[in-house]
Amino acid sequence: MALVLLPVQALEQSARKDSPVDRFSDRLQTALNNGGSSPLDTLASIELQPMLAQRLERFRQDFPEVTWQVKPAAPLPDGRPTLSLRVRGTAKSEGLTYALEASEQIAIRLEGGQLVDQQLLAQQSLLRSGERPLAVDVAIPDVVLTGSRYDVDLIVQEPLGQALVAGGLIDLTDAQLSSQIRPNLPLAPQGGGGLFKRVQAPQQPGSQTWALMLVHPDGVVTATKMVRVVSGN
Repeated sequence: MALVLLPVQALEQSARKDSPVDRFSDRLQTALNNGGSSPLDTLASIELQPMLAQRLERFRQDFPEVTWQVKPAAPLPDGRPTLSLRVRGTAKSEGLTYALEASEQIAIRLEGGQLVDQQLLAQQSLLRSGERPLAVDVAIPDVVLTGSRYDVDLIVQEPLGQALVAGGLIDLTDAQLSSQIRPNLPLAPQGGGGLFKRVQAPQQPGSQTWALMLVHPDGVVTATKMVRVVSGN
């Protein structure tokens, strides 16, 4: 039976690979990794280009050497296609080397092979300094109900014991997110196992984006995570 099904599977895979979303994801990945001055000129509509170009330029100022991976993901129930974006790389600042791992999932709408609309569905980033970046887990839910309380944790995989650790978090505003400016986080002493907080979701559907920081003996860990807030009705 497997031999009979193989040609059908090959045809299905070929058709998927030749879909507009697949072609767009390949072009976007190539453009982002090429590092040109205007990689989005032929990929996004004129209306979207200024905003996307500004965000990309600001990101490249902080992280000039990164590798992007763009892949189609499962479509939404309403039929909109989605893309999964991952980026990894390093940056140097004030004598420290930082390792970056970040991911996003976006819903998109294409017209004539160009991006004409997008919606951010998920976002997470992890930035770690030090010669041996501290291994941590970002334990924050993807989706919560309006008005609910939930945990926002940055867990050290191998607890630091009696080491002095400081940490803090803030809920980023829309202005802070759009400007991509690093916020000042108030820090307080924490246990060696990481940062553990219980927070409140807003009463209206939307999203919250948290910024977390953990200062440990060998460096600094910062993380961001977007949480979608949905109605339980």
